[in-house]
Amino acid sequence: MESEDDVAGEQLESTRQALREAVAQAERAAELARLLDAAQAKASEAERAAEELRGVQDRLRETEERLAAAQAAEEKLRRDLAEQRYQADVAKWKLSSVQVARWSRLGDAIKTGKSNPVRLARGLRGAARPAKRPAAPKRQPVPQAKGEARQVPGAAFQATTSTRTVGGVSVKLKPFRVPTGPNTRPHLTAAVVAEPHAEALLRYEWRQSTGFTPKDFARVLASEVPHLLLVESVTQGPWAGELKEPGEGLHALLAWCGERGIRTVFWHTRGEVADFAAAAGLFEHIVTALPASVGAWGAALASAGPERGQGRREPSLGLLPFAIQPRVHNPLPLAGDRFGRVLTLQELLPGHLSYPDVLTSYRWPRAVDCPPGTELWRMAELAACGTPIVTSDEAGAEPDARRAHVALRQAYASGTMTQKVDELLDAIGLPSARATLDISVIMIDRGDLDRTLAQVAPQKGVVQLVLLTDADDAEARARAAMPARVDVVVRRPESELTVGSLLNRALDLCEGDLVAVMDGQDAYGEHYLADLARAFLFSTADIVGKAAYFAHLRDVAATVLRQPAAEYSYLPEVAGATLLARRTVLRSIGFADVSEGWDEVLMRQCRTDGIKVFSADRYGYVRLRDRDRWLLGSAQLVDYGPAEPHALV
Repeated sequence: MESEDDVAGEQLESTRQALREAVAQAERAAELARLLDAAQAKASEAERAAEELRGVQDRLRETEERLAAAQAAEEKLRRDLAEQRYQADVAKWKLSSVQVARWSRLGDAIKTGKSNPVRLARGLRGAARPAKRPAAPKRQPVPQAKGEARQVPGAAFQATTSTRTVGGVSVKLKPFRVPTGPNTRPHLTAAVVAEPHAEALLRYEWRQSTGFTPKDFARVLASEVPHLLLVESVTQGPWAGELKEPGEGLHALLAWCGERGIRTVFWHTRGEVADFAAAAGLFEHIVTALPASVGAWGAALASAGPERGQGRREPSLGLLPFAIQPRVHNPLPLAGDRFGRVLTLQELLPGHLSYPDVLTSYRWPRAVDCPPGTELWRMAELAACGTPIVTSDEAGAEPDARRAHVALRQAYASGTMTQKVDELLDAIGLPSARATLDISVIMIDRGDLDRTLAQVAPQKGVVQLVLLTDADDAEARARAAMPARVDVVVRRPESELTVGSLLNRALDLCEGDLVAVMDGQDAYGEHYLADLARAFLFSTADIVGKAAYFAHLRDVAATVLRQPAAEYSYLPEVAGATLLARRTVLRSIGFADVSEGWDEVLMRQCRTDGIKVFSADRYGYVRLRDRDRWLLGSAQLVDYGPAEPHALV
């Protein structure tokens, strides 16, 4: 009996323990449900706020368009009024001219003195004397509206046209908002004379002064004396005449720069060399965007040698071609879907568009048909905006998003404007120092070190690998696998620590400007980090990753695509295995002391602290799992087969 009682007691105690655990689990489930409800409520509130903000932005844009139309109408009325006043002055002048004419005065004298010989004689003598004719009126400048500021080049650089016409059909779109900053080299100031295209390429490379004229440059530039004067071969504006035939204004500007030790550079981007040779010869340096013109410039400078003033050396000659400016040539999309047609270049870019409007058009069509002979810089700008480019014989084909991504990558790889300006500054003796995007990679080995190293070894831009592994000879194997330029740091993970704690310890060892967390059980393409780091060139985010990505589930041999619409957008969260963040920001947040869901906690902390998170493209990464029913049910089925052909481009 005692034995049975003991057994019954143990069963009773076991039942009580099970009940306590069930109650505790129920409490945790209730707390999780409460937290989920609260999170959903916050998400709904944020979505409502975002919708309200979009509505306010739309109303603001419409108001701005109506204001612009009203200002244009007001400007037209002022011009019409000024013209009417001028025509009235002309009529008065003509009447006065007739009245003082000799034949008119003789007629008046005869008419008034016909009955009085004395008055007639006096009138004829007066009419015979010469009379001063009135001066002809001159057109006066159209008066500006009260409070209207004088517009100068570069003062406003936003899209102004929100409609496009294709095939007689008018289409309204939301303009691309040209960013106002920041710039790459805040320590450097440049005074620039350039047309809008060149200004767009240069305005983010330094602090830039524009809008000065031959009459006011000394006053305008004195407020912040520049380190560099760069003058493009402009054909419009107040400096065009000075460059065609050097005048007092250009000589005075260059003398002003010479007195202050300011480097002077002439940039040939258009026109014949002979048209600008005289003006360019006055500068210290000449660069051209047209490689074919280098020979002509050499000949022009050689022929001008004997005429150059005593003591003046011949200008140096180099190249500064047009290149991608990441701040404006990037795949950030317009609001709404792309226009569902392949457009010709002429349809896409009619001649009346300003350059900010061109930046809007780049992002608009389904694809662009570029004819043979299209400038390489134009095609690079289109590709950098993520727009597929087709040739005439491909115009009926479906634009290939994978090929467009490769073209975008190649456009950036050909050299950005930032890199071209580095070369210019080095050539003329100014410091080209700027922030870098060097990367430290953190990887936790999950038992297959060779596979782990194979994921990170091909990556570009990596300066350091922090590897957490228990494998034998890990340091030697890692150093053998990684390029010589990469610093390898190996640590053994402590079994009692959570994944978050391990990541924090690895983060303390990182030295790169950016820190990436990669998962050895997933697959990464060789361009993965280079593509991901590119987002820091055009976004304002501190953390970049992927919310859109491919995944492969081994149990059903299925490849799926998660959240394809999440590309190139600011989102609440990205996948932890795709994390790339600014080191200083990541250290300020830290990783939570948990093993499961550390990335979700990190993203929640970013939302709390107002840290921007950006989702990049869908390519270069594959999440590999044996099974994941949630992912299988929530993602878009791509194929039954491996993911690499779809994801690793």
